[in-house]
Amino acid sequence: MAFLLRRLAFYLAAFIAAATINFFLPRLMPGDPIEIMFASAGSELSLDNLNALKLTFGFIDAPLHEQYLSYLKSVFTGDLGRSIKYFPLPVTDLLGRALVWTVGLVGIATLISFTLGSFLGVMAAWRRATLFDSIVSLAAIFSSSVPAVVVSLIMLFVFGYTLGWFPNGYAADPMLDPGFDWTYISSVLHHGTLPMLTLVIVLTGGFAVTMRNNMINLLGEDYIVMGRAKGLTEDNVMLWYAARNALLPTVSSLAIAVGTILGGSLVTEVVFNYPGLGNTLYQAILARDYPVIQGQLLIMTAAMLISNFAVDLSYVLLDPRLKRA
Repeated sequence: MAFLLRRLAFYLAAFIAAATINFFLPRLMPGDPIEIMFASAGSELSLDNLNALKLTFGFIDAPLHEQYLSYLKSVFTGDLGRSIKYFPLPVTDLLGRALVWTVGLVGIATLISFTLGSFLGVMAAWRRATLFDSIVSLAAIFSSSVPAVVVSLIMLFVFGYTLGWFPNGYAADPMLDPGFDWTYISSVLHHGTLPMLTLVIVLTGGFAVTMRNNMINLLGEDYIVMGRAKGLTEDNVMLWYAARNALLPTVSSLAIAVGTILGGSLVTEVVFNYPGLGNTLYQAILARDYPVIQGQLLIMTAAMLISNFAVDLSYVLLDPRLKRA
């Protein structure tokens, strides 16, 4: 229990630090969204209108430290303000809708790539120096080295435009009404196939390389030799002795990859015009929509911290030494 409390305190401090950076970072960007709106209106708006706009969007006329305290209060109360680009839509509603699409897309892609990459890494290490190992290693290094934007554009051009097998954008057919009927669900699956496959291709290689290296480092350990000396089958030694211990660093890389996954999904969502968090963040940056930018970065930070905390818990379950400690 003390271990969990210490980790929770650490992640809370990390979240506050990230929220602080989140507050100051957009304010270092050139341009003010309210002043941009005021300038684009020309002489149609007065200074009173400018002050009214600032009050409407929560840009309080106060010292920076007072703005910061007001911002922290809003973060912990869940009031992230209203979007400037999509006014008067609240930021929580806007990001909540986008979050559903991104979690579905990234969650499925991460689960598939982690499972497939770990399996390929285990098999490649167990059969090292064979043709299978060479093929898997080369394919994994190549897929993990290619940027997500390149894979996205290739997938879109080949399977979207050239072959016409999949749609070129959107999360579902815009002519359909959202619902839990098979027509709409099948449309969602059809539209999400290309962006999901893009993320799977980009992510699987990294998990495979990590798992293969971990396995090779463990194959010469004494407990592997002991397992074979006991007369255990090769499959039991591979899965329960080698793979289980090699999985620990791979689980850590999974948590670290969450930030990379969200970054990669930004590029993928923009290319495929997918209505997730990445595309929403891109549109908010173009519009200098501070509330949406800050809310999106907070979601990414929270996802990273929650995934790391989940890794801490999984370590306790996977490593008996931590249980005894």
